[in-house]
Amino acid sequence: MKRTTRFIQDSHFDVLIIGGGITGAAVAYEAVTRGFSVALFEKDDFGGATSAATSKMIHGGLRYLAKMELKLVRESLRERRILTNIAPNFVHPAPYLLTGYKNGKTPGWMLKAAMILYDLLSFDKNWLRDKSKRMPKHRTVSKNNALSLEPSLISDGLLHSQIYYDCISFSPERLTLAFIKSAVEAGAKVLNYAEVKDFLFEKKSHKRKVYGCKVFDKVANNEYNVLGRYVINCSGPWADVIVNKASKKYATKVLRRSEGIHFITKKLVNNYIVTATTLNGRHCFIVPWRNRTLIGTTDKEFIGKPDEYKVAKSTVNDFLEEVNQVFGEKEKLQYSDVQFVYGGLRPLVEDQTKDVYESSRKYEIVDHEKDGISGLITVEGGKYTTSRSLAENLVDYLFKKVGKKPIASISASKFLKGSDIENFQRFVDVKTEENPEFKGEQIDFLCKMYGTELDSVLRLAKEDGLSISLNADGEIEAQVVYAIQNEMAIKLSDILFRRTGIGTLGHPGEETLAKVLNIAATLLNWDEKRKETELKEVEEILKIPEN
Repeated sequence: MKRTTRFIQDSHFDVLIIGGGITGAAVAYEAVTRGFSVALFEKDDFGGATSAATSKMIHGGLRYLAKMELKLVRESLRERRILTNIAPNFVHPAPYLLTGYKNGKTPGWMLKAAMILYDLLSFDKNWLRDKSKRMPKHRTVSKNNALSLEPSLISDGLLHSQIYYDCISFSPERLTLAFIKSAVEAGAKVLNYAEVKDFLFEKKSHKRKVYGCKVFDKVANNEYNVLGRYVINCSGPWADVIVNKASKKYATKVLRRSEGIHFITKKLVNNYIVTATTLNGRHCFIVPWRNRTLIGTTDKEFIGKPDEYKVAKSTVNDFLEEVNQVFGEKEKLQYSDVQFVYGGLRPLVEDQTKDVYESSRKYEIVDHEKDGISGLITVEGGKYTTSRSLAENLVDYLFKKVGKKPIASISASKFLKGSDIENFQRFVDVKTEENPEFKGEQIDFLCKMYGTELDSVLRLAKEDGLSISLNADGEIEAQVVYAIQNEMAIKLSDILFRRTGIGTLGHPGEETLAKVLNIAATLLNWDEKRKETELKEVEEILKIPEN
Protein backbone atom coordinates (compact mmCIF):
# COMPACT_ATOMS: atom_id res chain seq x y z
CA MET A 1 0.00 0.00 0.00
CA LYS A 2 1.85 3.03 -1.31
CA ARG A 3 0.89 6.65 -0.84
CA THR A 4 0.24 8.32 -4.18
CA THR A 5 -1.73 11.36 -5.33
CA ARG A 6 -1.73 10.52 -9.04
CA PHE A 7 -5.34 9.31 -8.89
CA ILE A 8 -6.76 12.61 -7.61
CA GLN A 9 -6.83 14.85 -10.66
CA ASP A 10 -7.62 12.41 -13.44
CA SER A 11 -10.59 10.46 -12.08
CA HIS A 12 -14.22 10.95 -11.17
CA PHE A 13 -15.44 8.73 -8.35
CA ASP A 14 -18.84 7.35 -7.47
CA VAL A 15 -18.13 7.82 -3.78
CA LEU A 16 -15.83 10.14 -1.82
CA ILE A 17 -15.40 9.19 1.84
CA ILE A 18 -14.34 11.68 4.50
CA GLY A 19 -12.70 9.96 7.47
CA GLY A 20 -10.35 7.00 7.72
CA GLY A 21 -11.44 5.54 11.04
CA ILE A 22 -13.15 2.16 11.28
CA THR A 23 -16.41 3.53 9.86
CA GLY A 24 -14.84 5.13 6.80
CA ALA A 25 -12.57 2.12 6.29
CA ALA A 26 -15.50 -0.31 6.42
CA VAL A 27 -17.61 1.86 4.09
CA ALA A 28 -14.74 2.11 1.59
CA TYR A 29 -14.29 -1.66 1.61
CA GLU A 30 -18.01 -2.37 1.33
CA ALA A 31 -18.60 0.16 -1.45
CA VAL A 32 -15.65 -0.80 -3.65
CA THR A 33 -16.35 -4.53 -3.41
CA ARG A 34 -19.92 -3.88 -4.55
CA GLY A 35 -19.02 -2.02 -7.69
CA PHE A 36 -18.58 1.63 -6.70
CA SER A 37 -15.41 3.57 -7.46
CA VAL A 38 -14.13 4.97 -4.17
CA ALA A 39 -11.67 7.54 -2.83
CA LEU A 40 -11.12 8.00 0.91
CA PHE A 41 -9.47 10.97 2.65
CA GLU A 42 -8.30 11.09 6.27
CA LYS A 43 -7.06 14.39 7.68
CA ASP A 44 -4.56 12.71 9.99
CA ASP A 45 -3.65 9.02 10.10
CA PHE A 46 -5.94 6.06 9.47
CA GLY A 47 -7.63 4.96 12.70
CA GLY A 48 -5.83 7.62 14.68
CA ALA A 49 -8.69 9.07 16.74
CA THR A 50 -11.82 7.35 18.08
CA SER A 51 -10.99 4.02 16.43
CA ALA A 52 -7.77 3.79 18.44
CA ALA A 53 -9.30 5.00 21.72
CA THR A 54 -11.13 1.77 22.52
CA SER A 55 -11.21 -0.84 25.28
CA LYS A 56 -9.99 -3.28 22.60
CA MET A 57 -13.22 -5.26 22.74
CA ILE A 58 -15.39 -6.75 20.02
CA HIS A 59 -18.51 -7.38 22.06
CA GLY A 60 -22.26 -7.52 22.13
CA GLY A 61 -22.67 -4.73 24.64
CA LEU A 62 -24.00 -6.47 27.73
CA ARG A 63 -24.99 -3.19 29.36
CA TYR A 64 -27.34 -2.31 26.49
CA LEU A 65 -29.63 -5.06 27.74
CA ALA A 66 -30.55 -2.80 30.68
CA LYS A 67 -32.20 -0.43 28.18
CA MET A 68 -33.68 -3.40 26.29
CA GLU A 69 -31.79 -2.48 23.13
CA LEU A 70 -32.12 -6.07 21.99
CA LYS A 71 -31.75 -5.22 18.30
CA LEU A 72 -28.42 -3.45 18.90
CA VAL A 73 -27.12 -6.28 21.10
CA ARG A 74 -28.15 -8.91 18.57
CA GLU A 75 -26.51 -6.98 15.72
CA SER A 76 -23.34 -6.59 17.78
CA LEU A 77 -23.20 -10.28 18.66
CA ARG A 78 -23.69 -11.25 15.02
CA GLU A 79 -20.90 -8.86 13.98
CA ARG A 80 -18.67 -10.24 16.73
CA ARG A 81 -18.97 -13.65 15.06
CA ILE A 82 -18.40 -12.22 11.58
CA LEU A 83 -15.28 -10.31 12.62
CA THR A 84 -13.93 -13.43 14.32
CA ASN A 85 -14.36 -15.23 11.00
CA ILE A 86 -12.97 -12.59 8.62
CA ALA A 87 -10.17 -11.30 10.88
CA PRO A 88 -9.06 -14.35 12.89
CA ASN A 89 -5.63 -12.97 13.73
CA PHE A 90 -7.14 -9.84 15.31
CA VAL A 91 -10.31 -11.08 17.05
CA HIS A 92 -10.12 -13.71 19.78
CA PRO A 93 -12.51 -15.03 22.45
CA ALA A 94 -11.74 -13.90 25.98
CA PRO A 95 -13.24 -14.85 29.37
CA TYR A 96 -14.99 -12.12 31.36
CA LEU A 97 -15.75 -12.16 35.06
CA LEU A 98 -18.88 -10.16 35.85
CA THR A 99 -18.88 -9.35 39.57
CA GLY A 100 -21.94 -8.94 41.76
CA TYR A 101 -21.98 -7.26 45.18
CA LYS A 102 -24.43 -7.22 48.07
CA ASN A 103 -24.90 -3.45 47.88
CA GLY A 104 -24.52 -3.23 44.12
CA LYS A 105 -26.96 -1.36 41.92
CA THR A 106 -27.73 -4.48 39.88
CA PRO A 107 -29.25 -7.39 41.87
CA GLY A 108 -27.72 -10.85 41.42
CA TRP A 109 -30.88 -12.29 39.87
CA MET A 110 -30.82 -9.54 37.25
CA LEU A 111 -27.20 -10.33 36.33
CA LYS A 112 -28.14 -13.98 35.94
CA ALA A 113 -31.15 -13.09 33.79
CA ALA A 114 -28.96 -10.84 31.63
CA MET A 115 -26.50 -13.70 31.12
CA ILE A 116 -29.25 -16.07 30.01
CA LEU A 117 -30.61 -13.49 27.57
CA TYR A 118 -27.09 -12.74 26.30
CA ASP A 119 -26.55 -16.42 25.56
CA LEU A 120 -29.88 -16.61 23.73
CA LEU A 121 -29.08 -13.58 21.59
CA SER A 122 -25.69 -15.06 20.68
CA PHE A 123 -27.15 -18.38 19.53
CA ASP A 124 -24.85 -18.38 16.48
CA LYS A 125 -21.64 -17.49 18.32
CA ASN A 126 -19.98 -20.81 17.47
CA TRP A 127 -20.77 -20.77 13.76
CA LEU A 128 -17.06 -20.25 13.24
CA ARG A 129 -14.48 -21.27 10.66
CA ASP A 130 -11.97 -21.83 13.42
CA LYS A 131 -13.57 -24.35 15.77
CA SER A 132 -10.82 -23.80 18.36
CA LYS A 133 -12.39 -20.40 19.05
CA ARG A 134 -15.68 -21.85 20.27
CA MET A 135 -17.14 -19.96 23.23
CA PRO A 136 -18.97 -21.77 26.05
CA LYS A 137 -22.17 -20.54 27.67
CA HIS A 138 -21.99 -18.46 30.82
CA ARG A 139 -21.63 -20.07 34.22
CA THR A 140 -22.05 -18.91 37.78
CA VAL A 141 -19.13 -19.11 40.21
CA SER A 142 -19.11 -18.71 43.97
CA LYS A 143 -17.41 -15.92 45.86
CA ASN A 144 -14.50 -18.18 46.80
CA ASN A 145 -14.04 -19.39 43.24
CA ALA A 146 -14.10 -15.86 41.91
CA LEU A 147 -11.45 -14.78 44.43
CA SER A 148 -9.27 -17.76 43.56
CA LEU A 149 -9.44 -16.79 39.89
CA GLU A 150 -8.78 -13.09 40.48
CA PRO A 151 -7.45 -12.39 44.02
CA SER A 152 -7.51 -8.61 43.51
CA LEU A 153 -11.31 -8.52 43.59
CA ILE A 154 -12.74 -6.79 46.65
CA SER A 155 -14.04 -9.62 48.83
CA ASP A 156 -16.31 -7.63 51.14
CA GLY A 157 -19.89 -8.06 49.95
CA LEU A 158 -18.92 -10.13 46.91
CA LEU A 159 -21.69 -12.51 45.87
CA HIS A 160 -21.88 -15.04 43.08
CA SER A 161 -20.19 -13.87 39.90
CA GLN A 162 -20.78 -14.75 36.27
CA ILE A 163 -18.18 -16.00 33.80
CA TYR A 164 -19.05 -15.36 30.18
CA TYR A 165 -17.23 -14.93 26.89
CA ASP A 166 -16.92 -12.00 24.52
CA CYS A 167 -14.08 -11.14 22.17
CA ILE A 168 -11.04 -8.91 22.33
CA SER A 169 -9.42 -7.07 19.44
CA PHE A 170 -5.70 -7.60 19.61
CA SER A 171 -5.00 -4.36 17.75
CA PRO A 172 -7.98 -2.14 16.83
CA GLU A 173 -5.56 0.13 15.00
CA ARG A 174 -4.31 -2.66 12.73
CA LEU A 175 -7.80 -4.11 12.32
CA THR A 176 -8.89 -0.70 10.99
CA LEU A 177 -5.84 -0.74 8.71
CA ALA A 178 -6.84 -4.22 7.49
CA PHE A 179 -10.16 -2.77 6.25
CA ILE A 180 -8.22 0.02 4.53
CA LYS A 181 -5.83 -2.47 2.90
CA SER A 182 -8.73 -4.66 1.82
CA ALA A 183 -10.41 -1.66 0.20
CA VAL A 184 -7.18 -0.72 -1.59
CA GLU A 185 -6.70 -4.28 -2.84
CA ALA A 186 -10.23 -4.13 -4.29
CA GLY A 187 -9.47 -0.85 -6.11
CA ALA A 188 -10.21 1.97 -3.67
CA LYS A 189 -7.90 5.00 -3.55
CA VAL A 190 -6.94 6.26 -0.10
CA LEU A 191 -4.89 9.10 1.36
CA ASN A 192 -3.96 9.85 4.93
CA TYR A 193 -2.96 13.37 5.98
CA ALA A 194 -5.40 14.72 3.40
CA GLU A 195 -7.97 17.13 4.82
CA VAL A 196 -11.27 17.99 3.18
CA LYS A 197 -11.39 21.78 3.37
CA ASP A 198 -14.59 22.50 1.48
CA PHE A 199 -17.24 21.13 -0.87
CA LEU A 200 -17.73 21.69 -4.57
CA PHE A 201 -21.28 22.54 -5.68
CA GLU A 202 -22.86 22.41 -9.12
CA LYS A 203 -23.53 26.02 -10.16
CA LYS A 204 -26.29 25.21 -12.65
CA SER A 205 -28.34 23.11 -10.24
CA HIS A 206 -31.53 24.62 -8.79
CA LYS A 207 -30.55 23.15 -5.44
CA ARG A 208 -27.24 22.75 -3.66
CA LYS A 209 -25.77 19.66 -5.26
CA VAL A 210 -22.40 18.43 -3.98
CA TYR A 211 -20.21 17.06 -6.75
CA GLY A 212 -16.83 16.91 -5.03
CA CYS A 213 -14.44 18.23 -2.41
CA LYS A 214 -11.43 20.48 -2.03
CA VAL A 215 -8.72 18.36 -0.44
CA PHE A 216 -5.52 19.68 1.10
CA ASP A 217 -2.66 17.18 1.01
CA LYS A 218 -0.55 17.89 4.09
CA VAL A 219 2.34 15.77 2.85
CA ALA A 220 2.65 17.30 -0.63
CA ASN A 221 1.42 20.72 0.59
CA ASN A 222 -1.02 20.89 -2.34
CA GLU A 223 -4.75 21.41 -2.69
CA TYR A 224 -6.83 19.42 -5.17
CA ASN A 225 -10.40 19.38 -6.42
CA VAL A 226 -11.70 15.81 -6.26
CA LEU A 227 -14.93 14.93 -8.08
CA GLY A 228 -17.50 12.45 -6.83
CA ARG A 229 -21.18 11.65 -7.25
CA TYR A 230 -21.74 11.15 -3.53
CA VAL A 231 -19.77 12.32 -0.50
CA ILE A 232 -20.03 10.12 2.60
CA ASN A 233 -19.17 11.89 5.84
CA CYS A 234 -17.65 9.28 8.16
CA SER A 235 -15.73 11.70 10.36
CA GLY A 236 -17.16 10.54 13.69
CA PRO A 237 -16.87 13.27 16.34
CA TRP A 238 -16.13 15.75 13.54
CA ALA A 239 -19.33 14.92 11.61
CA ASP A 240 -21.08 18.20 12.40
CA VAL A 241 -17.90 20.18 11.65
CA ILE A 242 -17.81 18.65 8.16
CA VAL A 243 -21.51 19.32 7.51
CA ASN A 244 -21.03 22.92 8.58
CA LYS A 245 -18.49 23.27 5.78
CA ALA A 246 -21.28 22.55 3.31
CA SER A 247 -23.32 25.50 4.51
CA LYS A 248 -23.93 27.21 7.81
CA LYS A 249 -27.49 27.79 6.66
CA TYR A 250 -28.11 24.07 6.42
CA ALA A 251 -25.92 23.05 9.35
CA THR A 252 -27.13 20.16 11.47
CA LYS A 253 -27.50 20.38 15.22
CA VAL A 254 -24.25 20.18 17.17
CA LEU A 255 -23.23 16.57 17.63
CA ARG A 256 -23.16 15.22 21.17
CA ARG A 257 -19.76 13.86 22.10
CA SER A 258 -18.67 11.55 24.91
CA GLU A 259 -15.12 11.34 26.25
CA GLY A 260 -13.70 7.92 26.94
CA ILE A 261 -10.29 7.45 28.56
CA HIS A 262 -8.20 4.38 29.32
CA PHE A 263 -4.97 3.86 31.18
CA ILE A 264 -2.30 1.19 31.41
CA THR A 265 -0.92 -0.02 34.75
CA LYS A 266 1.17 -2.87 36.06
CA LYS A 267 -0.36 -6.36 35.97
CA LEU A 268 -3.41 -6.51 38.28
CA VAL A 269 -5.49 -9.39 36.91
CA ASN A 270 -4.58 -12.85 35.68
CA ASN A 271 -6.65 -14.24 32.83
CA TYR A 272 -10.09 -12.70 33.18
CA ILE A 273 -11.44 -9.38 32.01
CA VAL A 274 -13.08 -8.17 35.20
CA THR A 275 -16.35 -6.32 34.63
CA ALA A 276 -17.16 -4.18 37.65
CA THR A 277 -20.03 -1.80 38.26
CA THR A 278 -18.98 1.53 39.77
CA LEU A 279 -20.95 3.13 42.59
CA ASN A 280 -22.73 5.43 40.14
CA GLY A 281 -23.91 2.45 38.09
CA ARG A 282 -21.41 2.48 35.20
CA HIS A 283 -19.37 -0.48 34.01
CA CYS A 284 -15.60 -0.45 33.97
CA PHE A 285 -13.27 -3.13 32.63
CA ILE A 286 -9.99 -4.32 34.11
CA VAL A 287 -8.31 -6.09 31.21
CA PRO A 288 -5.19 -8.32 31.20
CA TRP A 289 -3.15 -6.80 28.39
CA ARG A 290 0.34 -7.76 27.20
CA ASN A 291 1.49 -8.55 30.75
CA ARG A 292 0.05 -5.23 31.94
CA THR A 293 -3.47 -4.11 32.75
CA LEU A 294 -5.73 -1.93 30.63
CA ILE A 295 -8.49 -0.12 32.53
CA GLY A 296 -11.39 1.64 30.86
CA THR A 297 -13.55 3.45 30.22
CA THR A 298 -15.21 6.74 31.11
CA ASP A 299 -18.36 8.23 29.61
CA LYS A 300 -18.26 11.96 30.21
CA GLU A 301 -19.83 14.57 27.98
CA PHE A 302 -17.30 16.70 26.14
CA ILE A 303 -18.21 20.28 25.29
CA GLY A 304 -15.89 22.04 22.88
CA LYS A 305 -14.11 21.66 19.58
CA PRO A 306 -12.99 18.08 18.89
CA ASP A 307 -9.63 19.26 17.52
CA GLU A 308 -8.86 20.79 20.92
CA TYR A 309 -9.59 17.66 22.95
CA LYS A 310 -6.94 16.18 25.23
CA VAL A 311 -7.03 14.07 28.38
CA ALA A 312 -6.94 16.09 31.61
CA LYS A 313 -5.30 15.03 34.86
CA SER A 314 -8.57 15.60 36.72
CA THR A 315 -10.32 13.07 34.44
CA VAL A 316 -7.67 10.45 35.19
CA ASN A 317 -7.93 11.13 38.93
CA ASP A 318 -11.72 10.90 38.86
CA PHE A 319 -11.60 7.59 37.04
CA LEU A 320 -8.93 6.23 39.39
CA GLU A 321 -11.21 7.04 42.31
CA GLU A 322 -14.13 5.21 40.64
CA VAL A 323 -12.03 2.12 39.92
CA ASN A 324 -10.60 2.02 43.44
CA GLN A 325 -14.12 1.93 44.88
CA VAL A 326 -14.88 -1.36 43.15
CA PHE A 327 -11.52 -3.09 42.60
CA GLY A 328 -8.35 -3.76 44.54
CA GLU A 329 -8.54 -5.92 47.67
CA LYS A 330 -5.21 -5.03 49.25
CA GLU A 331 -3.73 -2.25 47.15
CA LYS A 332 -5.39 0.78 45.59
CA LEU A 333 -4.13 2.42 42.44
CA GLN A 334 -2.22 5.67 42.72
CA TYR A 335 -1.67 8.25 40.00
CA SER A 336 1.97 7.18 39.95
CA ASP A 337 0.88 3.67 38.90
CA VAL A 338 -0.45 4.96 35.59
CA GLN A 339 2.03 4.13 32.83
CA PHE A 340 0.12 5.39 29.80
CA VAL A 341 -3.13 7.25 29.17
CA TYR A 342 -5.12 7.56 25.99
CA GLY A 343 -8.52 8.99 25.27
CA GLY A 344 -10.92 9.84 22.50
CA LEU A 345 -14.35 11.19 21.68
CA ARG A 346 -17.35 9.11 20.73
CA PRO A 347 -20.09 10.53 18.52
CA LEU A 348 -23.57 9.92 19.94
CA VAL A 349 -26.92 9.94 18.17
CA GLU A 350 -29.23 10.14 21.18
CA ASP A 351 -29.54 13.54 22.87
CA GLN A 352 -32.54 13.04 25.16
CA THR A 353 -30.57 11.39 27.96
CA LYS A 354 -29.08 13.46 30.75
CA ASP A 355 -26.01 11.25 31.12
CA VAL A 356 -24.03 10.31 27.99
CA TYR A 357 -23.42 6.87 29.57
CA GLU A 358 -27.13 6.21 29.03
CA SER A 359 -27.00 7.31 25.39
CA SER A 360 -27.44 4.62 22.79
CA ARG A 361 -24.54 3.37 20.65
CA LYS A 362 -26.83 2.87 17.68
CA TYR A 363 -26.05 4.64 14.42
CA GLU A 364 -27.98 6.69 11.91
CA ILE A 365 -27.50 7.31 8.19
CA VAL A 366 -28.47 10.93 7.44
CA ASP A 367 -29.18 12.00 3.87
CA HIS A 368 -28.80 15.80 3.77
CA GLU A 369 -31.08 16.09 0.76
CA LYS A 370 -33.81 16.76 3.35
CA ASP A 371 -31.72 19.76 4.45
CA GLY A 372 -31.41 21.05 0.90
CA ILE A 373 -27.95 19.59 0.26
CA SER A 374 -28.00 16.86 -2.35
CA GLY A 375 -25.17 14.34 -2.66
CA LEU A 376 -24.01 14.48 0.98
CA ILE A 377 -24.66 11.62 3.41
CA THR A 378 -23.49 11.56 7.03
CA VAL A 379 -23.02 8.60 9.33
CA GLU A 380 -23.72 9.48 12.97
CA GLY A 381 -23.07 7.40 16.08
CA GLY A 382 -22.24 3.72 16.07
CA LYS A 383 -19.67 1.49 17.74
CA TYR A 384 -16.57 -0.28 16.50
CA THR A 385 -18.13 -3.74 16.57
CA THR A 386 -21.01 -2.86 14.24
CA SER A 387 -19.02 -0.85 11.68
CA ARG A 388 -19.13 -3.55 9.01
CA SER A 389 -22.92 -3.91 9.18
CA LEU A 390 -23.29 -0.12 9.21
CA ALA A 391 -21.27 -0.02 5.99
CA GLU A 392 -23.39 -2.76 4.42
CA ASN A 393 -26.60 -0.87 5.25
CA LEU A 394 -25.19 2.40 3.91
CA VAL A 395 -24.18 0.84 0.59
CA ASP A 396 -27.63 -0.79 0.33
CA TYR A 397 -29.01 2.75 0.68
CA LEU A 398 -26.65 4.01 -2.04
CA PHE A 399 -28.00 1.43 -4.47
CA LYS A 400 -31.50 2.72 -3.79
CA LYS A 401 -30.30 6.29 -4.40
CA VAL A 402 -28.80 5.44 -7.78
CA GLY A 403 -31.74 3.21 -8.72
CA LYS A 404 -29.69 0.12 -9.43
CA LYS A 405 -30.17 -3.47 -8.40
CA PRO A 406 -27.86 -4.10 -5.41
CA ILE A 407 -24.75 -6.21 -5.86
CA ALA A 408 -24.55 -8.74 -3.04
CA SER A 409 -22.21 -7.95 -0.14
CA ILE A 410 -19.19 -10.21 0.39
CA SER A 411 -17.75 -8.51 3.46
CA ALA A 412 -19.33 -10.93 5.95
CA SER A 413 -17.66 -13.96 4.40
CA LYS A 414 -14.39 -12.86 2.77
CA PHE A 415 -11.20 -12.74 4.82
CA LEU A 416 -9.74 -9.28 5.30
CA LYS A 417 -6.35 -8.57 3.74
CA GLY A 418 -3.69 -10.56 5.60
CA SER A 419 -6.24 -12.58 7.56
CA ASP A 420 -6.71 -15.62 5.32
CA ILE A 421 -6.24 -18.09 8.18
CA GLU A 422 -8.55 -21.09 8.70
CA ASN A 423 -7.13 -22.14 12.07
CA PHE A 424 -5.15 -19.51 13.94
CA GLN A 425 -3.34 -21.73 16.44
CA ARG A 426 -2.24 -24.09 13.68
CA PHE A 427 -0.99 -21.05 11.75
CA VAL A 428 1.07 -19.90 14.77
CA ASP A 429 2.51 -23.41 15.22
CA VAL A 430 3.60 -23.55 11.57
CA LYS A 431 5.21 -20.10 11.69
CA THR A 432 6.99 -20.96 14.95
CA GLU A 433 8.43 -24.10 13.38
CA GLU A 434 9.46 -22.22 10.22
CA ASN A 435 11.27 -19.52 12.21
CA PRO A 436 13.27 -21.22 14.99
CA GLU A 437 15.49 -18.16 15.44
CA PHE A 438 12.52 -16.33 17.01
CA LYS A 439 10.88 -17.16 20.33
CA GLY A 440 7.49 -18.85 20.27
CA GLU A 441 5.70 -16.08 22.17
CA GLN A 442 7.29 -13.54 19.82
CA ILE A 443 5.93 -15.31 16.75
CA ASP A 444 2.51 -15.56 18.42
CA PHE A 445 2.47 -11.79 18.94
CA LEU A 446 3.60 -11.05 15.40
CA CYS A 447 1.08 -13.51 13.92
CA LYS A 448 -1.70 -11.58 15.64
CA MET A 449 -0.37 -8.28 14.35
CA TYR A 450 0.36 -9.30 10.74
CA GLY A 451 -1.43 -12.54 9.92
CA THR A 452 -0.31 -13.84 6.54
CA GLU A 453 1.78 -10.70 5.98
CA LEU A 454 4.18 -11.97 8.64
CA ASP A 455 6.42 -13.67 6.08
CA SER A 456 7.16 -10.31 4.44
CA VAL A 457 8.05 -8.75 7.80
CA LEU A 458 10.32 -11.64 8.80
CA ARG A 459 11.97 -11.63 5.38
CA LEU A 460 12.98 -8.02 5.99
CA ALA A 461 14.23 -8.95 9.43
CA LYS A 462 16.42 -11.80 8.16
CA GLU A 463 17.72 -10.24 4.95
CA ASP A 464 18.42 -6.76 6.29
CA GLY A 465 19.49 -7.61 9.84
CA LEU A 466 16.43 -6.02 11.43
CA SER A 467 15.50 -8.73 13.92
CA ILE A 468 16.56 -6.99 17.14
CA SER A 469 13.73 -6.99 19.68
CA LEU A 470 12.47 -3.58 20.72
CA ASN A 471 10.21 -4.55 23.63
CA ALA A 472 9.12 -7.45 25.84
CA ASP A 473 6.59 -8.61 23.25
CA GLY A 474 9.39 -9.15 20.77
CA GLU A 475 8.52 -6.44 18.26
CA ILE A 476 11.40 -5.91 15.87
CA GLU A 477 13.08 -3.23 13.78
CA ALA A 478 11.76 -4.78 10.56
CA GLN A 479 8.25 -3.66 11.53
CA VAL A 480 9.34 -0.03 11.33
CA VAL A 481 10.65 -0.51 7.79
CA TYR A 482 7.54 -2.45 6.78
CA ALA A 483 5.25 0.28 8.13
CA ILE A 484 6.98 2.93 6.01
CA GLN A 485 7.43 0.89 2.84
CA ASN A 486 4.10 -0.94 2.80
CA GLU A 487 1.61 0.69 5.18
CA MET A 488 1.70 4.40 4.41
CA ALA A 489 3.28 5.41 7.74
CA ILE A 490 4.22 9.09 7.42
CA LYS A 491 5.07 10.13 10.96
CA LEU A 492 6.85 8.64 13.95
CA SER A 493 3.54 8.52 15.82
CA ASP A 494 2.01 6.42 13.02
CA ILE A 495 4.72 3.82 13.51
CA LEU A 496 4.70 3.72 17.30
CA PHE A 497 0.97 3.82 17.98
CA ARG A 498 -0.87 2.48 14.91
CA ARG A 499 1.43 0.26 12.82
CA THR A 500 3.14 -1.38 15.79
CA GLY A 501 2.48 -1.66 19.50
CA ILE A 502 5.84 -0.20 20.50
CA GLY A 503 4.32 2.94 22.03
CA THR A 504 0.94 1.67 23.17
CA LEU A 505 2.02 0.46 26.62
CA GLY A 506 3.70 3.71 27.53
CA HIS A 507 7.18 5.09 27.02
CA PRO A 508 9.31 2.37 25.37
CA GLY A 509 12.56 3.90 26.64
CA GLU A 510 14.92 6.45 25.15
CA GLU A 511 17.09 3.84 23.43
CA THR A 512 14.18 2.16 21.66
CA LEU A 513 12.67 5.50 20.70
CA ALA A 514 16.00 6.59 19.21
CA LYS A 515 16.30 3.37 17.18
CA VAL A 516 12.84 3.74 15.69
CA LEU A 517 13.39 7.45 15.02
CA ASN A 518 16.70 6.86 13.22
CA ILE A 519 15.27 4.12 10.98
CA ALA A 520 12.31 6.32 10.08
CA ALA A 521 14.51 9.36 9.48
CA THR A 522 16.73 7.43 7.07
CA LEU A 523 13.83 6.03 5.04
CA LEU A 524 11.79 9.25 5.03
CA ASN A 525 14.73 11.63 4.55
CA TRP A 526 14.14 13.66 7.70
CA ASP A 527 16.64 16.33 8.63
CA GLU A 528 17.54 17.09 12.26
CA LYS A 529 14.78 19.68 12.61
CA ARG A 530 12.13 17.23 11.40
CA LYS A 531 13.49 14.54 13.72
CA GLU A 532 13.23 16.92 16.63
CA THR A 533 9.63 17.79 15.72
CA GLU A 534 8.60 14.15 15.38
CA LEU A 535 10.21 13.19 18.68
CA LYS A 536 8.63 16.11 20.52
CA GLU A 537 5.16 15.15 19.26
CA VAL A 538 5.58 11.54 20.39
CA GLU A 539 6.96 12.53 23.80
CA GLU A 540 3.86 14.70 24.28
CA ILE A 541 1.57 11.75 23.50
CA LEU A 542 3.48 9.49 25.90
CA LYS A 543 3.43 12.04 28.72
CA ILE A 544 1.06 11.33 31.62
CA PRO A 545 -1.30 14.37 31.95
CA GLU A 546 0.09 16.97 34.35
CA ASN A 547 -2.87 19.37 34.43
